[in-house]
This record gives sequence, structure tokens and C-alpha cells, in this order.
Amino acid sequence: MRATLMYAAHDIRVEDVADPKIQQPTDAVVRIVLSCVCGSDLWPYKSLEPTDTPRHMGHEFLGVVEETGSGVRTLKPGDVVVAPFVWADNTCAYCREGLQTSCPHGGQWGVNGVDGGQGQAARVPQADGTLVKMPVAEDSDLLPDLLTLSDVLCTGYHAARTAGVRRGDTVTVVGDGAVGLSAVLSARLLGAERIVLMGRHRARTDLGRDFGATDVVAERGDEGVDLVRELTGGEGTRKVLECVGLKDALVQSLGVVRAGGTISRVGAPQYPEVPFGFGDFMRNITLTGGVAPARAYIEELMPHILDGSIRPGRVFDRTVTLEDIADGYRAMNDRESLKVLVRP
Repeated sequence: MRATLMYAAHDIRVEDVADPKIQQPTDAVVRIVLSCVCGSDLWPYKSLEPTDTPRHMGHEFLGVVEETGSGVRTLKPGDVVVAPFVWADNTCAYCREGLQTSCPHGGQWGVNGVDGGQGQAARVPQADGTLVKMPVAEDSDLLPDLLTLSDVLCTGYHAARTAGVRRGDTVTVVGDGAVGLSAVLSARLLGAERIVLMGRHRARTDLGRDFGATDVVAERGDEGVDLVRELTGGEGTRKVLECVGLKDALVQSLGVVRAGGTISRVGAPQYPEVPFGFGDFMRNITLTGGVAPARAYIEELMPHILDGSIRPGRVFDRTVTLEDIADGYRAMNDRESLKVLVRP
């Protein structure tokens, strides 16, 4: 089959690799119908040292079950399924707590002999616990929306949930990338009354308004902080969702959060330490968030997609074929695209 491999920074290739096969009774083989490029894929794209053992890329995919191992009980060939961005048994103590990302029997896509999601097919370990069946056909118009359940929508939702967003809240979302826009959508879904989106890319913030943002602040640094505080009577907001992962975004979050408030950070952190000083300690700020256990949220969020009340797939603004995926990486890295959909 064909799959995406990364050999070095900016060196993405689509090559022939071994077809996936059942290796354990709990495995399934899935033919991939849709995948995408994640913002977190851009970190190795910018920095990976040259290697003779390339990384198998991709951790967000949706497809059709082709084959199941003898131990798989809940799936059968022909089922349309979505895969969260880590695989897990969904039965251990961590999984039962909704922390599938900490499953001791789980793992990541594209490493240790497991296929990546940016290819024609993938072997899925712990298939019963990992894959979620969707009540649609493989040609459904809802597939791009349902694909967001693999990662980006659930990550935005994790930000809102761990921050404790409730009906009537005022929330600030820092970042207008696909995760930030998903956080806007999620905050609105949880009942936030006012959502301030901090972002400076007009096409993205316009989509953020469609998703539920009531205010947009394009300025950064102290000027941006001052404007958010001006919008909120000088106090800032009780809930701040940091969806970038850069130190400046966290500093900005600390600037706009109200005393006694909560910052949930879900942007993959690209800084060595948290700039959380004594002044923030004196304000009783709570810092929470982390990697999103997408599997915990898929069945909760799916009905909102199926009934048309949310359309998170609008974050995909470019579609490429698998053979052209290198151009998709380039477009996202160069800020020409928000999030790239990949069709094998």
C-alpha cells in the first residue's frame, strides 16, 4: 500500500510499504477513506533531523473495516469507523476514567510497527476499544465533520471541558487555528454566552464568528490583553482556552484570565517551562488541560454532528490526494491553509 513517510524536515514522501495484516486477535484492518494533516504534524515537519528510518505519519483517520481478528467482538467488515489519535483498550482503569491517552495497553500511530493514519490502510490494535462505529455510509457528506472526532474537535472540547465552561460563561479562546476554532464551537456547545477569540487571520476569525465567537481581538501582547480586559469590565475572563502551544500564547492567557480563573492549555507545548510566576500565584489561577483523550468524547459529540447542529468539518479548507500530501504539509506550514483533508 501507499503511505506517508517523513525523512527529514520538509521531506515528505509517499512510498510503498507493507500491506497491513492481522497480527493479534484484537486487531482490525481498516481501509482509510479520509485522513488529514494535524498542526502537531508540523512540529517534526519543521525540525526532524534526517533519518534512514522515516516516521510513518498521520494519527487522524476514518475508514471501513476490511478484516477483524478472532478476538474482535463489536466490529465487522463493512463498518464505517473513526479512529481516535491514540489506540487504547478502553477497559483499563485509566480508560474507564476517560484517560485513554494513558492506557497502559495502548499506543500511538506510526511507531512500534503500527501504521500511520496518512495512508491507504492501517492495522488497528485493540480494535474493539479504539474504533467507534458510525451510522453512516462511506460516501456520506458528513464524513469530513465526523473525521474531526479523531482529534481536532475533541481537543477543542477537552479545553472547554477541563476549563469547566458552563452555560452563561464568558470565555477567551487564544489561537485561531483548527483547535482554537474547535474550542470556540465547543464552548458554545457547552453554553458559553460570550466568547472572545484572539486571532489575527481574518478568514479564520470569520469562521470563528460562525462557530459562535461574539468578539474578535486581533492584537497580540499587552495591547491584546488590554483589549480583552476592556471588553470584560477590566477583569478578564474566568475561563481561558489556550490552543496554540507557544510560550507567548500562554503568557497572553495569563494576561487575560480573571483572578480566580482557569486556563486550560491543549496546544502541544513548545516551550521548556511554564511562565507561571509569583504574581499569578497570588491571583489563584488554575492551570489545567493537557492531551485530549479523544476516545472519551467521540460518542458524546457525534450526535451533534449527525443532527446537523454543528459542522466542525468546516475547518478543512483544502483537499489533497494522498500522492499530493506533501503540498498539503507545505500549505499548512506556510499558513496558506487552515487544515488539510486527505483523500487516498
